[in-house]
Amino acid sequence: MTAKNKELYNIIETLPEELSNKVLEYIDYLKYTEIINKVPEHLVIKNKKDLRKKLEEGIKDSENGNVCSLDEAFEEIETALAQ
Repeated sequence: MTAKNKELYNIIETLPEELSNKVLEYIDYLKYTEIINKVPEHLVIKNKKDLRKKLEEGIKDSENGNVCSLDEAFEEIETALAQ
């Protein structure tokens, strides 16, 4: 355990339960934002309009035979997240 991790552990250990829950929520938020910042822009859905556009593009791709297997899709996502 690094010195910073030990320091965090010691601080968290002394917090009241309700604050510990807030710390856990904030840690989840930090992990989420880290993932979002690493993902290529074209994979992020920004809002309803963007979702609709991506779904329509996906339907067109499907109709035109531009599809991949589920395994290939997950592989692309994992590769994007690993960068």
